[in-house]
Amino acid sequence: MPEPVGVRQAQALRTRGAVLDAAAAAFVDQGVQAPIRDIAERAGVGVGTIYRNFPTRADLVTAVYRHQIDTCAALAPRLLEESASPFTALTRWVDAFVDFLVTKHGLGAALGSGDPGMENLHALMLDTLLPACATLLDACVADDELSSDIAAYTLMRAIGNLCITGPDYDQADAKRMVAILLAGCRREA
Repeated sequence: MPEPVGVRQAQALRTRGAVLDAAAAAFVDQGVQAPIRDIAERAGVGVGTIYRNFPTRADLVTAVYRHQIDTCAALAPRLLEESASPFTALTRWVDAFVDFLVTKHGLGAALGSGDPGMENLHALMLDTLLPACATLLDACVADDELSSDIAAYTLMRAIGNLCITGPDYDQADAKRMVAILLAGCRREA
């Protein structure tokens, strides 16, 4: 007896989610050029399953980052609801944004690779994450925790620059520097 359509769709969504999670983990460890066979092994699927869902590497990279960008953007309104203050929400969101940025080994090279599938990824990041950051900044300004002259793009770019890791500068260093940046942005009470 064949499975009902809803069951098949649910399984397909679980498989897609497992592949995206596995690819994200592989990208952290090995960069965006991680072998597809490694991703398949992590996800517990065959290589063919990955290619069936993501015909090109660009499709897979884009799907992983789209999912992570959407997750980061959706975090902003939730944190505003849950946090004691808008600045606390901003700080927690920036922590998630830093985690997102410092784990993107090879993404810069992929964005500049000329692969047409990667062209829209930077615009997607800006189009999705800038409004999330702006919402948090606006709430901080309304609560008199930040001055109104801090633009979302400028703050995100500064954070991005502080998140360029290397042999003598790791994720912990980036988090410390971003915390100092945010503290410097805060209005004196």
